[in-house]
Amino acid sequence: MTEADKTPGPVLRPVAKDDRHLSLDILRGLGVMGILAVNAVGFAQPMSVYISPELSPFPLVGSEAAAWWVVHTFFHYKFVTLFSMLFGVSILLVGGERSDVARSALLRRRLGWLAVIGVLHGLLIWFGDILLLYACVGFVVMRFRSWPPGRLLAVGLGVVLLGSVLAVAPYLAIENAPPDVQRNVIAQIGQPATPGGVPLAIAEMRAGLASALLHNAKDWGVLQAGSVIIFSWRTGALMMIGMALYKWGFLTGRARTGVYLALIALGAVGLAWSGWENSIKLATGFAKPQAMGRYQLGYEFLTLPITLGYASLAILLIRSAAVRVLLTPLARLGQMAFTNYLTQSIIMTTLFWSGRGLGLFGQLDRVQLWLCVIAIWTLQLIWSPLWLARFRMGPLEWVWRRLSYGKDLERAG
Repeated sequence: MTEADKTPGPVLRPVAKDDRHLSLDILRGLGVMGILAVNAVGFAQPMSVYISPELSPFPLVGSEAAAWWVVHTFFHYKFVTLFSMLFGVSILLVGGERSDVARSALLRRRLGWLAVIGVLHGLLIWFGDILLLYACVGFVVMRFRSWPPGRLLAVGLGVVLLGSVLAVAPYLAIENAPPDVQRNVIAQIGQPATPGGVPLAIAEMRAGLASALLHNAKDWGVLQAGSVIIFSWRTGALMMIGMALYKWGFLTGRARTGVYLALIALGAVGLAWSGWENSIKLATGFAKPQAMGRYQLGYEFLTLPITLGYASLAILLIRSAAVRVLLTPLARLGQMAFTNYLTQSIIMTTLFWSGRGLGLFGQLDRVQLWLCVIAIWTLQLIWSPLWLARFRMGPLEWVWRRLSYGKDLERAG
């Protein structure tokens, strides 16, 4: 063995406390909280209800309709979009440039373990897991992390726009198809994703732990197929956009104030459009193909501007010292995003699964689910600062980093 062989490699360390970007932690916190608001229905009711709200066992009228409107106008896909962009940033922060062999190996280990955790989370806790998707897409996107920001943004936006066009174009075409073709296609679109319909899905989830696990595994399998065909492309594109925005300094508050104000204004226009669309969907009973075509345009094409408007507002608020203090619990929640995301699943499935919880599946409407969401938000905003006052990182962050860094984490101290 030569002296060169004996020389220890570079010591790889998690991001030090002083090197963290407050804006990134706050945006992660917003992402985790917003994702829960959208996922709550997926925890408490069948997947088919999540996809087609008109199948809900609770009529979408009055406060129930208002609760749906709030989630789909202000939250739906906005915060997972934000979280996907931030995951792209994490690929940069962990992996560095492609030429960095040691950090590239670390990034591959980190994504590999994330895939394992994602499979366990999806099969054993909740089918709606996003971690496996992030890990698999991350293995592809990491190859482009050294691209200049202009190329990352151009490719990312191109893929997002193409995906949006492909999503609405078939439904716009159906509107102009012969009536018999419309009827046949719409009949297929309206079929529940769960064989036997919503009542059977609820019965299976309330028939004990074995039945709930089997039903969850079937839903997980369906979702993985959709992830490969539909979600992976958009997710990867959003990661690339996040990388570009980080390299330009947008996500760390270094862009000009006018840029943030312009995006806030554009986001407000997007919210108004989306709110109008969702009101039409409710008024027409989600009539297809219009609900997936002409009244889906805002959702498809304005979600990203709305998300960037949210991010811009948060970044501008951080510039005020008083607001920064108020947002500290949110930053701590974001610093423990991995732990808080997984504990949301554990808490919610404990409430709704039979065999390992209260068995409330299919029993709570959307208004009642908001009470669950707010309670979990409050709990995590309290416990995250308390935990981080004593420990360097969240408990599941520690497990993930221990698996990823191995001996390098020990050498880092």
